[in-house]
Amino acid sequence: MKDIKETLLERTSVRRYEREPIPAETLEFIYDAVRNTPTSYNGQQFSVIDIDDQELKEKLYALTNQKQIKTCNHFMVFCSDYNKITRLAEKKGFDVPPFTDTMDGVTIGIIDASLAMMSAVVAAQACGLGSNCIGYLRTVDPAAVAELLKLPKGVFVVCGLALGVPREHPDLKPKQPKDLVFFKNEYRQDAEEMVNELEAYDNVVKEYNHTRSGGTTDNDWCDHILDYYRHAMSYRILEYLKNQGYDIKH
Repeated sequence: MKDIKETLLERTSVRRYEREPIPAETLEFIYDAVRNTPTSYNGQQFSVIDIDDQELKEKLYALTNQKQIKTCNHFMVFCSDYNKITRLAEKKGFDVPPFTDTMDGVTIGIIDASLAMMSAVVAAQACGLGSNCIGYLRTVDPAAVAELLKLPKGVFVVCGLALGVPREHPDLKPKQPKDLVFFKNEYRQDAEEMVNELEAYDNVVKEYNHTRSGGTTDNDWCDHILDYYRHAMSYRILEYLKNQGYDIKH
């Protein structure tokens, strides 16, 4: 097993996998790491659908056009989940407050599911597996994904995670320098200097994309990310959340 420094600092997104299966003991270790994730109130407002059925993976691939979904060994779908506690509360005769109708309720479920996914990423990386987080599963066609996965009210997809034995070892992507990530005691006030540093980082990313192995592009960081935002303006997530029982009012 890799040490913690190598696990965290050499992680890359892997999209090509070998055909060999994930060992059962490795999968159990990932499960245990996910189960031990810190969550709000210890409410564990998440669940994971672990998909190894090839036909189902193919259907999700057809929706997303993300090839790694059908070629990975296991595809895990991390969900915000208030269904479990609601079912138990109903059996015990407890009133269930409409927490899912609040932004805090939605946020907590997303945070719990995201932390759980990161636990899986770290555990998989430590065991020498490759992984790739696929947020597009959440937005491509939420209703169709919910139907395929038979999600009940109170549950919605936060993110997917492809796992498998890596067939590639991508170059490590450049991240923002520490001064653009960590601020002391308050948000940075030197806006002009910060923008200059961001511009320098933008150029670093452009150079990386122009020279990286496995296919090059002319993408910078800023406009490339804004393209994702532009595309996301067409999503109708609020409507989908209402269909899943999250009628956000405040």
